[in-house]
Parts: sequence; C-alpha cells; structure tokens
Amino acid sequence: MRRMSPDVPLLNDYKQDFFLKRFPQTVLGGPRLKLGYCAPPYIYVNQIILFLMPWVLGGTGTLLYQLGVLEDYYAAALSGGLMLLTAFVIQFTSLYARNKSVTVERILTTDILAEEDEHEFTSCAGAETIRFLIPGKKYIANTVFHCVLAGLLCGLGTWYLLPYRITLLYGSMGGTVLLFVFGWMTLCIGEYSLIVNTATETATFQTQDTYEITPLMRPLYIFFFVSVDLTHRFIVNIPALEQMNQILHILFIFLPFLWALGTLPPPDAFFLWAMEQVLEFGLGGSPMSTHLRLLIMFIISAGTAVTSYFIPSTVGVVLFMTGLGFLLSLNLSEMVFVFKHSMTGHRIGTKSNALLSGSEKQFTWKECLFYFIILVLALLEASLLHHFAGFSQISRNSPQAIVGYILMILLVILWILREIQSVYIFGIIRNPFYPKDVQIVTAFLEKQTSLMKIGVVRRILLTLVSPFALIAFLSLDSSLQGLHSMSISIGFTRAFRMVWQNTESALLETVTVSVVHLLIFGTDSWWARSLDTGIRLLLVGIMRDRLIQFVSKLRFAVTVLLTSWMEKKRRKSTTTLCILNIIFSPFVLLFIVFSTLLSSPLFPLFTLPIFLVGFPRPIQSWPGVVGTAACVCTDTVYYYQMVPSLAAALQSAMAAGSLGLLLPGSHFLGRFQDRLIWIIILERGYTYCCINIKGLELQETSCHTAEARRVDEVFESAFQQEEYARGYSLNEHFGNILTPYTVLPVKLYSDARSVLSGIIDSHENLKEFKDDFVKVLVWLLVQYCSKKPSKENVHKTENKERASLIIPPAMNTSSQPQSPEGTDSLNSETFDDWSDNIFDDEETIKKGKEKDQLKVFPDNVTPSPGHILRVYNSVLPWSIALDWLTEKTELFQLALKAFRYTVKLMIDKASLGPIEDFTELINYLHEYETDWYIGLVSDEKWKEAVLQDKPYLFSLGYDLNMGVYTGRVLTLQELLVHIGKLNAEAVRGQWANLSWELLYATNDDEERYSIQAQPLLLRNLTVQAADPPLGYPIYSSKPLHIHLY
Repeated sequence: MRRMSPDVPLLNDYKQDFFLKRFPQTVLGGPRLKLGYCAPPYIYVNQIILFLMPWVLGGTGTLLYQLGVLEDYYAAALSGGLMLLTAFVIQFTSLYARNKSVTVERILTTDILAEEDEHEFTSCAGAETIRFLIPGKKYIANTVFHCVLAGLLCGLGTWYLLPYRITLLYGSMGGTVLLFVFGWMTLCIGEYSLIVNTATETATFQTQDTYEITPLMRPLYIFFFVSVDLTHRFIVNIPALEQMNQILHILFIFLPFLWALGTLPPPDAFFLWAMEQVLEFGLGGSPMSTHLRLLIMFIISAGTAVTSYFIPSTVGVVLFMTGLGFLLSLNLSEMVFVFKHSMTGHRIGTKSNALLSGSEKQFTWKECLFYFIILVLALLEASLLHHFAGFSQISRNSPQAIVGYILMILLVILWILREIQSVYIFGIIRNPFYPKDVQIVTAFLEKQTSLMKIGVVRRILLTLVSPFALIAFLSLDSSLQGLHSMSISIGFTRAFRMVWQNTESALLETVTVSVVHLLIFGTDSWWARSLDTGIRLLLVGIMRDRLIQFVSKLRFAVTVLLTSWMEKKRRKSTTTLCILNIIFSPFVLLFIVFSTLLSSPLFPLFTLPIFLVGFPRPIQSWPGVVGTAACVCTDTVYYYQMVPSLAAALQSAMAAGSLGLLLPGSHFLGRFQDRLIWIIILERGYTYCCINIKGLELQETSCHTAEARRVDEVFESAFQQEEYARGYSLNEHFGNILTPYTVLPVKLYSDARSVLSGIIDSHENLKEFKDDFVKVLVWLLVQYCSKKPSKENVHKTENKERASLIIPPAMNTSSQPQSPEGTDSLNSETFDDWSDNIFDDEETIKKGKEKDQLKVFPDNVTPSPGHILRVYNSVLPWSIALDWLTEKTELFQLALKAFRYTVKLMIDKASLGPIEDFTELINYLHEYETDWYIGLVSDEKWKEAVLQDKPYLFSLGYDLNMGVYTGRVLTLQELLVHIGKLNAEAVRGQWANLSWELLYATNDDEERYSIQAQPLLLRNLTVQAADPPLGYPIYSSKPLHIHLY
C-alpha cells in the first residue's frame, strides 16, 4: 500500500500508520492494542481482561452444566445474569469517571483527531484510564438497553456453544473443541463492541452514528445464528433446518473475518436492503425514491399478499390481486398531491392557480379517467377468463399455451422496436436505422421522425396490449382453480403486480416460464411437480436480475484488469496483481457470484484488481434523502435552468425505448459542451419513472478534463459519422463503462467565449465609445422616466446639486489609477441636477450642450480597455461626485447599465458593422433591454436571468493566463445532448470503494490514486457524482416523476 508511482500514493505515510492501528481494532471488536505511543502495560492488560470477561462468565455456566450441577437453560441464565451485572458495573464505572473528571468530556463521534491524541495515564484505575478503556454511551437509554442486550447475548451464546450440543450436531470431539474456542472468540468480540468500546466498522453506511447503531451490528448477527439453533432445538423433525444449523455453527467462527472485510451490512443498511429485495422480488414492487415511501409501500404490499390468502373465493382472489396490483404500481403519491392542490384551488381561488395551471388540472383528470378505464377492463378480463375458461395444465393446445405463444411474439416485437431506437444494438453493432452525423437539431428531428412513429407503436404495445395479454395468461392458470396456499398468494400477488410495475420484465419472465414448461411437458420434474406458476415466475425474476448483475460485474472486473494493465506508468506494480487474478480466476469468479447472490457491490480496493465483496445496501447506495445535498456554486444555476427541458426530453426518449430497458438503479450520463449530467433511475411503475438528475462541476480539473475528453470521443464516434459510412460499424469503445444510446433535443444555454483583441483595444472604437455612452444613457433615462412619471414631482422639489451626472466617477481622473495599458483617463464635467426637465425634449439637451453643462469627454482623450473593464465590473475609483452618485442608487444603476450597454454596442458595431441611423441604434437598445442581460456572471440578476430563460446573456472579462480581454455570450436554444448508459455495477463498485476509503481508511488526499483520471472507468467523474460529503456534484434534483405515455 505504499505507492503505485512516485507521485500518486494509495495511502500516504500518515494514513498508513493510522490504518495499521485501526484495522486490528476492527478485527478484535474494539481493543486498542496498537496505540502508536508508549502506554503503561496495565492499559493492555485491562483491555485483555475486559475482552475475555464474557468467556469467563459463560465458561462458569458451561462448566456447571458439564458437571451436571445445572440444566442447560439454568446455566445459560446464570451466565446471562452475571454478564448483565458486569455490563452495568462497566457502564456505571465509565459514567462515574466522566463525571469525576474536571476535563471537558469529549464528544462521542468518530473523531480522527481524538483517536490520535496521546493520553496521560496516572494509575490503573484512574479516571483517564477508565475513559480511555470505556468511552461510555451518549444516551442513558442506550446504556440500559445495551447492558440488557449484553446479558442476553452472553446467556444465549453460552447455550449456543455448549460442548454437548455441538457434539450432538457433528459427533466429533476435535470439531467441538475448535467450534467452542473460536465460537467464544466471536462472542467476546461481539460483547466488547457492545458494552466496552465500539470499533469503527469497515462496513459503514452512515457518515455519523447519531443514535449509536454501530454497537448493535455484531450482536444482531450473533442473535440470528442463535435463533436458528433455538428453532432447531424445539423443531427437531426438519432435516433442512438441522443442516442449516450445522452450516451456521461452522460459519459462526468466521464472523470476525466477515466483519473485518466489511461483507456483512450494518443494521440500517441491511434493513433497507432487505425491504427492497422483498418488495421487488417477493411482492412485485420496485425500489422507491425515498426511504419513507419504501417503508409504506413494503407494509401495504405485504398486507396485500397476506390478505389475499384469507379470501375464500377464487374469483375474489383474482380480482383482488389484479386490482391491487394495478393500483400499487401507479404513482399514487403524486396523484394525491396534484388532486390535493386541485381541491385547494376550489376553496382559495386564484392562490392555487400559481401552483397548478388549468392545463395541468385537465391533464390530471384525463390521466385518472385513463387509469380508471384500464382498471375496469383489467378486472373484467381477469374475472371472465377465470370464471368461464376451462382449466388445464399447459399443453400445446390449451388456452394458456396459446396466450403464451402470443406473449412470445410480443416479446420479440418489443425487443426489436426497443433496440432500433438506440444508436447501438446490444451496445456493439451500430443501428443502421439510427440517423448518422447527428449535430443539428432540425436535421436530427427530421431523420428521427420514422423512429418516433415506431416508438408510438412500441408504447401502445407495452402500455395497453402486453398487460392484458399477461393478465390473460395468469387468469387462465390452473393453480388459481382450487384452494390456495401461502406460496400461491405470494407468487400470484407478485405476478399480478409485476404485470403493471415492470411490464417488460414481467413479459420476459412469463415467456421464460411458458417455454420451459412446454419443453418439459409430460416429464415428472421438480419444476413441474412442486412449483406453481407464481413461484416459478418469482424464481425466474430473481434469476433474471442476478444474471444481469453477474454480466455487469464480470464486465466491470475485466475493465478494471484491463485498466490496470494498460496504465504504462503503473504496469510494473500492477502486473503481479493481474497475473494473480488470472491464476486465481476461479476464486475471483466465486467472489463475483457471491456478490451477485447478495446483490451487493463488487468493489475493487483502491480501484485496483483486488476484488472484495461489499456489504449489501439499497440501490441508491447512499443513506441521505435524494436531492437534499449538493456543493452549490455559481454554475449550479445552469443545471437548474436545463432540468425542466431535459426532463421533457427524457420523457419522450424513455417512452419510445431510446434508453433501453429502464430498471431502478440504472445510471445514465449526458454531455453537452462543458456540462456533464448524471441521471439515476430511482423507481419504476406503470407509465411513470422516478429519476434523480445531478450536475457535475464545470470548472474542469486535469483529471476531469481527461475523462470528459474520453466521454466526448465515445459520443463522437457514435453520433458523428459520415452519411456514406457503412451501417454495421462496431462500437469502438465497447470496453468503456459508458455505452452511447441516443441524443436528446434540450432547451439550454450554449456557452461561447471570444477574444476581443482588436475590438476593445481599438482606438477608433474607444473614441466612438464616448458619444455612444451619452446616447445610451439618455435613452435609458428617458425610458426610466416614462415608466415612472410620479418621480417628476419629487425631482422638482429636490435641492439643486451639481455632480458628475452623465459619466460615472470611474471616468473622473482626479485620482484615477492607471489602466493596464497605461493610457490616460478622462475628465468629466459636471451637469445640472438629477431632474426630469433636463430631458424634456431634444432642444433642451442642445441648449444644455451650448452652455457646456453636459460636456462629457474632452475631444482629445479616449478611455483605455483596462478602464472600461474596471467600470464594467463596478470597480469605481474615488472622485468628488462618487459619494453623491452612490447615494442615488437608481441613478447609479442606470449609469452602470448604460455603460455596459455601450460596451456591448461597441462589440456589436465592430462585429456586425457600423450603425446607419438613430432608428437602428434604438433597435439595438430595445433588443438589449428585452432579450439580453448584460452584466457580471457573479451578479444575482445574472442567475435570475438564466432562470427566467433570457434569450441572451453577455459578460466582459479578462484572461490572466493569455493576457487578453474576453467576451462570454450565453445563447438559449434547443441543442442536442448526448446520452449514454453507464455500467451500474461499475458505479456501485467504485462508490463502495469510495465509501470505504473515506469513511474507514479516512483517505481524503486530493491526489490519491483512486481519484485519478481513468478514461475507461471514468473514475474521477464517478467520484464526483457520489452524494456529499463523499462526492461533490454541484446540483442534485429532487426525485422527478417522468410520465411514460
């Protein structure tokens, strides 16, 4: 772990020492036997005594049982009681030491600095020693709860590891000794982390353990193993349960290694992961966009399956499953939200109109009517087919088999229609029907017209035809004819739900079951004899998901190997790892299979070909609420502006099938100019999809630039081909984790930057600048006064003051600093008051000029480019009239606005040609006023203009590196955004490594190896896209619901 190259460390020296101290503590459950500084021997002795205390107490009960003094349950109760008393003594000793201490009590959070502090120990039982050994709990409730749990754990653990019981399971004294010794080591580790000092776990999900959940992790796994043994004790006639108990007793002694490797999830991650897995594969639902939605949907879905078991009528069961399956697959929360605002609008009138427009109300009611009609037709079809059709096993002539043939045809048609919507077929062969040389929006839309028509056909088949065909297949099944069991209730509840929740997956599963059954028809196989159709569909659904995961993980592992081998600078150091992976490839495949079965990420340590199985976690990978955290900066506003238009474009593309199979957990990457858009599918249901959109930073670092360049190359090779190029070309970047799919027309800002050399430093242009400025300012003042006539009376009553009215003080050279070019600044004359009567008519202005009251510039002096830039940026040097002008806020803003308009006018005249007459000048100014925002990127009004979809924005700047003046123009227009699909398992694996590196190894070095650019893995971009505080996207949207019809 030293270095992969002279300049890119895996872990720096300090972090290496820290890791080598932390990891043994994690393995042992909390004892700190490697401190990094000299400590008295009693520190180590005390920790060893506390570590072995549960074994001593449990050994007492075990000895009394083996001697025949106590029964097994009394021995367990004695050990548990002694441990309970000991735990309370330990915790109250810690509490006493903390209260006695005069030092400030340390905050009980994961504080790296606190872990590294050197402690001064005065005695074996001193307050500092006790606080070091037993940090204590934050909450009194946890103190009591953890003590009770420790007693229960020791008692049940004693019962679990009784030598007599182990001998009955295996019949071997040698095996009994091994399991007893190492089993008690596992128990001691669990007890120490619960009641003495909790080690930092490698499997860390939350960034902070606010409620002290981490100490419960290891005891909960021990309780699971004990619960299986207790079940076997009281239910002795189940061979499978006995075999499971034997396997778990052996696995029990390996728990410390699984904890140390981070394979077993913490309680909160396990709870969310288990709910997702059961909801998706057991109940037919989908992973949800928020944890609260997941919990509510899990409870309702589980209640649906249980309720269906108690319905006596078979027709009633079919109707109940069909109706609830349809309703639960809808986006009910959004419908209720819209309906609530609609009802509120009737009560509070126009106030609701701002929240919900009339068109949206109309659309919502049409949507509800559509869903109602679909529900009625589905219930009618299911009941009629179930009641009147004859029931028989699937044969080549049965009604269910005929429907199966129809489903096969539908599956093939839908697959073809989906594949021809994207640029590559299978991600390898270029689609000959996809438009070539996609660069111009209008040309692309014209070429894509035929594909969009095909997309409409696909949408109708997927939304209307396929669900009813699937319902027909399920309603005709013979398993629903008689009395049903719990397996039938679970299987068919899931099947009827999947019809709507994920129609494409349900279609594939049903066709697979139908084909398999037809192939083995007439044979006495386990598949045909012991399983009903619902359970077959459930098993096929799990196999489908795990097969997709296995292929993705395998591709990811191969990509990591190729990446390590292809990096020339590190080839010497990674060659050994690559060779070892090839030699031990069966074990690598075993790791991939194991992580696939658990649906957990396969994470490469430090993104090297050292593969470990990460702990199972929810599909979102992060514990926080989606869209609540982002590293907001000035560039965030551009993502805010483009998201509504992007969501609308995604709606069309997803509905047409241009983005392939939409599964929760899929990741997409969009690219336009310097913008990178990360899209995650959170949830999928009938005619809707819930997504999260993230925006990555625009100010590119070297690593960011290298990977962004590769993204551009991948998209250019796919979308920018010559018309005469052969239609069946291959994907040149197949090994990349990014696969191009389509382009989307999105209304957003294009960013053009130009060098103003020859314009802003032109003497002729600067000379004309003086006269143009007066004209622009007069026009703005006239516009201002005409819009606010009530100000006239106010101005007439003001005291007359003399000041530099027309020219900002920056033009006054009494104390003007020299510009970069060293040219002289200008003098300005003072004019009459800030009064409307100056601008009554053109004759008044002429008269004022004759009296030298509005003299602006001396004829022989011109402003310098540096002078113009400073005034444009509101950097005004001191002058006599500065204070007076700044007090007149509105006048000051008008003068500054006029100055900026004049700068833009000067650039336009140099680029487009001179202004012919006064009318053309007015047209220019009207266009600036209505269609442009001319100012600074850092202004709040700039952000407001972007959010208001101002057609054009302009800003003047200076490039310090090149030493030139620059102009930046943002133009709002519909442009093409390239969209590609990322390998979801590659993203999850790199995020798992990121979580381990930052939360456990605390490897936050900005130059660490795992954040360096890697064009094949897109390593730097993937790290950026992680949720804060580990990643740093500059924008993250709330969950967005996309309608797919």
